Amino acid sequence: MRPFDLSEPASGRLPDPTRTVLLDGTSVEAKRAEILEYFCQTFDLYDSLYDCIADDRGWFTKAIALRHPLVFYYGHTAAFFINKLLADGQINQRIDARIEAQVAIGVDEMSWDDLDEGHYDWPSIATLRDYRARVRERVIETISLMPLTLPITWDSPAWVILMGIEHERIHLETSSVLIRQLPVDWVRPQPHWPHCQEARRERRAAPVNRLVRVSGGEIVLGKRDQTYGWDNEYGQQRVSLEAFAASSMLVSNSEYYDFVVAGGYAEPKWWSAEGWAWRCFARADQPTFWVGRSEDPEQLRLRLMTCEVPMAWDWPADVNALEAAAFCRWKAAETGRSIQLPCEAEWAMLRAAVPGDQPDWNPAPGNINLEHAASACPVDRFPQGAGFYDIVGNVWQWTSTPISGYEGFRVHPRYDDFSTPTFDGKHDLIKGGSWISTGNEALASGRYAFRRHFFQHAGFRYVDSSYKGPPLENPYETDEQVCQYLDFHYGQTYFGVPNFSNALARRSIELCPDGGRALDLGCAVGRASLELARHFSHVDGVDFSARFIDAAGQMISQGGYRYTVPLEGDLVEYCEASLASLGLEAEQLARIHFSQGDAQNLLPKYKDYDLVLAANLIDRLQQPLRFLNEIGARIKPGGLLVLTSPYTWLEAFTPRANWLGGYRENGESRTTYRALQLVLADQFEEVGSPEDFPFVIRETARKHQHTVAQMTVWRRRPL
Repeated sequence: MRPFDLSEPASGRLPDPTRTVLLDGTSVEAKRAEILEYFCQTFDLYDSLYDCIADDRGWFTKAIALRHPLVFYYGHTAAFFINKLLADGQINQRIDARIEAQVAIGVDEMSWDDLDEGHYDWPSIATLRDYRARVRERVIETISLMPLTLPITWDSPAWVILMGIEHERIHLETSSVLIRQLPVDWVRPQPHWPHCQEARRERRAAPVNRLVRVSGGEIVLGKRDQTYGWDNEYGQQRVSLEAFAASSMLVSNSEYYDFVVAGGYAEPKWWSAEGWAWRCFARADQPTFWVGRSEDPEQLRLRLMTCEVPMAWDWPADVNALEAAAFCRWKAAETGRSIQLPCEAEWAMLRAAVPGDQPDWNPAPGNINLEHAASACPVDRFPQGAGFYDIVGNVWQWTSTPISGYEGFRVHPRYDDFSTPTFDGKHDLIKGGSWISTGNEALASGRYAFRRHFFQHAGFRYVDSSYKGPPLENPYETDEQVCQYLDFHYGQTYFGVPNFSNALARRSIELCPDGGRALDLGCAVGRASLELARHFSHVDGVDFSARFIDAAGQMISQGGYRYTVPLEGDLVEYCEASLASLGLEAEQLARIHFSQGDAQNLLPKYKDYDLVLAANLIDRLQQPLRFLNEIGARIKPGGLLVLTSPYTWLEAFTPRANWLGGYRENGESRTTYRALQLVLADQFEEVGSPEDFPFVIRETARKHQHTVAQMTVWRRRPL
């Protein structure tokens, strides 16, 4: 029996408050009614969770220092609807501007030791109840009147409604975790949130875990069904896996106890540096939800959402990712096997053995979707697949995979900070869902990630596997200058002006048809170097900036680079420079060598070039004359020096005394072009006439620099 049932509607059909809405269908009005029912059920279910708070201190006191008190989250999910509907233009008036500002943005607990002691003047609970009632009416009205076509897509008004619903279901779960972390006498059990009554109270009665072999193969990750999804679920990633073995069950309290009594929390060698720092800070010596002392197992109790019960030895151990990984290191040493947390793809391979998905389950195959209990249950209660239990449900399962976007990832414009703040290598994926996971959370495609010290009705299973995921860098560069150059080199073109780096490279190839060795001096983030590699057998990309060289190198090593560009104020757009879009072959990429260097003091190895391209460089050097006098020695006789510059001389880069042009000499104008003719005459002969190459640099969504550089070409004279 479900722990939460609404009363039977007039239609006579028992409503299901947990199953997400399909995006397609044959009847627009039937779909509208389904969305309306899903919204009302979600809103009422969320209200019912807060019935579990018995003391006002439970509303206004932080359950943990790194989160707001529950009063914030009670108002937050309602205000989310209003703020998103306003942004989408579906409504044009606020309900309560003060509340909608105060509860708009939650706390991302960026670090376990980053305590927020800010004071907030929270609204009263009565005020928030009234506010939620008014939001409910407004959203019902919006759903009833919004234009609707099928299937529902990202651009549909209904998508924003579903976004609000699924957002509230996320907070249904995270709020239940915060309630679990309140003092037990501040909360109260509720008949519509009953915990599981099945448990083995004697440790020796708990089931013994074992490893089950799983065949390897290729698995394709990425959402493909017709249900609402968060932006990080879309795109695609192919992963090839060797055969591995996975634990039959989730790690139980009994199995985890072996690690505790073996001194696992006292041995730094089992912990990562991050994990040991957290353990010391938290002074942890056993799982957070164990009550009592592990030295006396008969007296240990387990904290549930609204009560404490005698230790349920056969229930999954609720731990954070740091604790789970420490257990795996200990287990690996104990068994001599490659024990570790599964990666996302390994969990997905297990999940493929569980038939169907949440919208079609009747009933659910495990302790998920609020179909069984408002707590975990025994780890051997729900068999799934051949030899496994709880591949879905009971508690979330930590993986070893830091969340990032799949290839083709795009940010949804109505919630542009949902995924990308977690793409930092510090948020690990959890998979499978827990007993309170409903809606999108219960889908196979659901992708949620938390900081590794975070608690979220999460436990783990382990694998015996040799898989090592690729190293993950912070995939969204935010350095303003690096981002601007990435967009300049790899972003879209503006106002019909061709890509500057590409245009220069193509013209250089025309001028030097025999190819050979090329030097891209001042290469920045590398686009011209990449284009030159189509024609030249060896390309050196050199820049003074280590940040630029790092970005250029990562373009080759990782196949792309993600970055942000400003839109207006604090708003940014998330972009991706993709190597695949350039169509370069592996052989061509192997010709490129990026390195940091000073154009005015190059190492001896930079020599014997058929082409040197110095794009927009000379007016950014402290000693441009020195550069011009020395660069000839790097070029073969008959080789080319290609210079471009808008001649924007600034003392911030070049002392006025070192300017090549842009001033008067003996009363006459001295231009840079004329200076180049005079300075280079001894070593070079000019090829053709100067050419103009325009370029556009985007600064914000509505501000661009439009500049025209002059290209001059010089052929090295015979020695």
